[in-house]
Amino acid sequence: MKLLFDQNLSPKLVNRLADLFPGSSHVQSERLDCADDDQVWDHARQHGFAIVSKDEDYNNLSVLRGSPPKVIWVQLGNCTTAHYGARSCWADALAEAGCSNQDILSHCRGPGPHVRGCWVVDLALGQT
Repeated sequence: MKLLFDQNLSPKLVNRLADLFPGSSHVQSERLDCADDDQVWDHARQHGFAIVSKDEDYNNLSVLRGSPPKVIWVQLGNCTTAHYGARSCWADALAEAGCSNQDILSHCRGPGPHVRGCWVVDLALGQT
């Protein structure tokens, strides 16, 4: 699965996840950093990307239009540590979008907490 990271996520994710998701890219690399959501959507569909974003708009587009492309809506924001630790939806969203890496999926379905400091969350946020 190739991922297309939206403007609101770090471009560093492409290199950090290259071994797990080869062929992934960031909207900046695709010259879409100033594009509207429809243009990003069409590019992802035409080039076989799943869109990864913290933007609810892509999730809404996926409800209206279906897939492709798949959308991974990263909902990591202003929530408590306990809130994140209790959720396995991150693994479910990744699996639904086509992630088959069992290390990632198993870890995300584990007891957590899946907060900053968790290697998967840190990868998603572009942090070391």
